[in-house]
Amino acid sequence: MSQHLMNTYNRQPVTFVKGEGVWLWDDQGKRYLDGLAGVAVNGLGHAHPKLVETISGQAARLIHTSNIYTIAEQAALADRLCALSGMDRVFFCNSGCEANEAAIKLARLYGHQKNIEHPEIIVMEKAFHGRTMATLSATGNRKVQAGFEPLVSGFVRVPFDDLEAVRQVAKNNPDVVAVLVEPIQGEGGVIIPKDSKAYLEGLREICDKHGWLLMLDEVQSGIARTGTLFAFQHTAMHPDVMTLAKGLGSGVPIGACLAKGKAAEVFQPGNHGSTFGGNPLACSAGLATLAAIDEEKICARAQEVGDFICAQLREKLADVPGVVTIRNAGMLIGVELDRPCGELVAQALAAGLLINVTAEKVVRLLPPLVMSKDEGGQLAEMLAPLIRNFLSR
Repeated sequence: MSQHLMNTYNRQPVTFVKGEGVWLWDDQGKRYLDGLAGVAVNGLGHAHPKLVETISGQAARLIHTSNIYTIAEQAALADRLCALSGMDRVFFCNSGCEANEAAIKLARLYGHQKNIEHPEIIVMEKAFHGRTMATLSATGNRKVQAGFEPLVSGFVRVPFDDLEAVRQVAKNNPDVVAVLVEPIQGEGGVIIPKDSKAYLEGLREICDKHGWLLMLDEVQSGIARTGTLFAFQHTAMHPDVMTLAKGLGSGVPIGACLAKGKAAEVFQPGNHGSTFGGNPLACSAGLATLAAIDEEKICARAQEVGDFICAQLREKLADVPGVVTIRNAGMLIGVELDRPCGELVAQALAAGLLINVTAEKVVRLLPPLVMSKDEGGQLAEMLAPLIRNFLSR
């Protein structure tokens, strides 16, 4: 590894040079089963033919102009996202934290337009929204925030999956203008509300009552990950704002902040912008991704294969003390253990499997959404003995 790279990552000792479907090969020729998909990015797996053809053709035609001009691919992707989500407008950027920054700015501007001098946003404990100054301030993780004080003010924190706590804030804080929440907390440990439908619909009711914006961070849960294209589609409600990134470009950097109704008209020219956001290459990747998800019925596969992987793991680990729970929403899967298990990442890598550990005790699986049941079975076959051996020591 180059000595000139900033020391910002605890990198695993492997360099990948080739990928195909759910498999990766390193520079020594060893093959690995990808159970992480670039942390929920490579939903179409690696070297998907439709994606390769699309971005190759787009790169040969036009990669970038500027948002000073009309971009046909950007308009087409905005139209497609709004048709699929029921939202009204889209701002394109380059990442999830940028999408969340846009949402935070939108909420603050919305508050100022209502003559609220110091608008505040309700956020959740254990949330993760990014590493820019505003998004790390909104994040509920002191490890992410430590050393970067003073944090950005204007956030009110409550426990996740607790409607009563939100109602209490409403009684005591007239400056709240929005709620920012992940439908499922990925970095927080794959935390799924006890009743996701009731929780999101309850937040919608509270926001409607008080004139707040409901803003969903679907950076990790969106783009078919949970078995519907967007996680909120498991409910009967719509958000006012929704942020996307990760899987939207299948590896090509792209983020999006979608807005509906009153929220869709908040930004005006000059309020926000991005040099690279929504360029032809990124938007072509987004269009190809959405087309493949539709044509290959990937939402249904994410639910089916995700449930199958969990069932296999439960069966193989049923008699293992130390397994707290195995939970999932589609292919967003968490295996919670009773002790810190970060060393499993290196052990899995040595065995030819890519996984992640988050919140210290949760093995997080985010496989490519194109994974078959057979490949899902292989993943469970490889992971279960590693967990069993780890917990038996």
